[in-house]
Amino acid sequence: MNSAEKNVTQNITQVIAASSLGTLIEWYDFYIFGSLAVIIGQQLFPSDAGASALINTLAIFAAGFIVRPFGALVFGRLGDLIGRKYTFLLTLVLMGGSTFLIGLIPSYSSIGYAAPILVLILRLVQGLALGGEYGGAATYVAEHAPVGRRGFFTSWIQTTATLGLFLSLGVIVLTKNLLGAKAFADWGWRIPFLVSILLVGVSIYIRMKMHESPVFTKLKSEGKISANPLKESFQKRANFKMVLLALFGATMGQGVIWYTGQFYAQSFLENTCKLDFNESRYILLWAILFATPFFVVFGSWSDRVGRKWIMLTGMLLGVVCYRPIYQYFLDATNVKEMQKTMLQTTSEPVVERGLVKDKLDSLVTTTVSKTLNNGMTFKESTIVITPEDVLEPIPEVQTVIKDVTLTGQSYIMVIVLVFFQVLLVTMVYGPIAAFLVELFPTQIRYTSMSLPYHIGNGVFGGLVPFIATLVASFAGSTPLSGLWYPIGIATLSFIIGAIYIDNKVDNNVMD
Repeated sequence: MNSAEKNVTQNITQVIAASSLGTLIEWYDFYIFGSLAVIIGQQLFPSDAGASALINTLAIFAAGFIVRPFGALVFGRLGDLIGRKYTFLLTLVLMGGSTFLIGLIPSYSSIGYAAPILVLILRLVQGLALGGEYGGAATYVAEHAPVGRRGFFTSWIQTTATLGLFLSLGVIVLTKNLLGAKAFADWGWRIPFLVSILLVGVSIYIRMKMHESPVFTKLKSEGKISANPLKESFQKRANFKMVLLALFGATMGQGVIWYTGQFYAQSFLENTCKLDFNESRYILLWAILFATPFFVVFGSWSDRVGRKWIMLTGMLLGVVCYRPIYQYFLDATNVKEMQKTMLQTTSEPVVERGLVKDKLDSLVTTTVSKTLNNGMTFKESTIVITPEDVLEPIPEVQTVIKDVTLTGQSYIMVIVLVFFQVLLVTMVYGPIAAFLVELFPTQIRYTSMSLPYHIGNGVFGGLVPFIATLVASFAGSTPLSGLWYPIGIATLSFIIGAIYIDNKVDNNVMD
């Protein structure tokens, strides 16, 4: 390697490090909300809201995704007019401020429905900010990268989304273990939101020292900056065709694979399979740890064989494998059935008495901890609600399973299956930044690539946890019914991408 090549490599390494840190922190800020959806739902809504609290919280979570395309338009336009650096510096400030303020919002018991409304507003600001962040970071790195290695260098940016989730899970588990479950559920859940302001401050300092993209600087010096990026992106037929191809043939399918493998998997294990809070997060942490390097592997491989079939193969494997994988999750955690033949020990019952909120009905909860002879443990609660305002009360009895822990082969197998889902994420997501930036000319690249990316990820992908959970709650549905949404979207995207994306587009050279 001569001195010139060495300087280029050092420069791109610094660009990647500076861009990735800020993007990592933004993803962390965005995803701690989803990782704490169950606890946040208990804080934002009435205590007797039941399952609707989780669905409403997931709806607020999804709202942040829905507005991401609008953020892509607003900040994409700014990025193409004033530059990449200052635009995604602004998005970082907005994201960090919103996350910090979520940690300060009082609970429902203090301010009523003002609590979820305020959180919704802040989630919308987060979504707008993230809509402008990714396109800027990916474009910035790609415009520094040498021809023939864009897949490799931009794949480092791709790792930040999953590493942001990894960081959020790690901070949450650490905080919960230090404070204890009760204190964490009461007020400790706010800490991951509040400490993010320190990370944002460091990232802002680093980004202030970054230089503008050389490709954009050259364009600006030549007076070739687009006067109206939105008009050029979406009113020119040839470019708009590429926007639609990027959305329906790539990012739509990539988005549902991403959010099924990393968010719905966690939600399903915790809320449907009733895994212990820490257990579900440890499983995802191990899976992410082992799978993350493959973002770079597939990104680099796409430089040699093209982006198209790596991404489409990831979609197809998701379509084929999701239902068998999630059926295994159900079978491996079906302790209600297992205890008929495998029950080993049962603890002394713990009885709690109280009243149903806003009613006179008495409530008695009897909880026992059980252990099966294969080492699995869980808690079984019998809840008896006795009406107090009727002449002949008929008690309502409910049995609830919670805090399931796996052991041995089943624990390892669940990690492997979640790892496989994250591996599919790396296949569809690792090459896609290079794929998108190579589709569009420099003067409208930020705007053109950001919109299909954030519609595909923010709308189609971000709605996976909400829609899948909602569908599974319908009368006559099964726990696996929610999977038809990501399977259907990934199938459609695979078909469109296989027909219309070709290697000439796939290996396009940026101007």
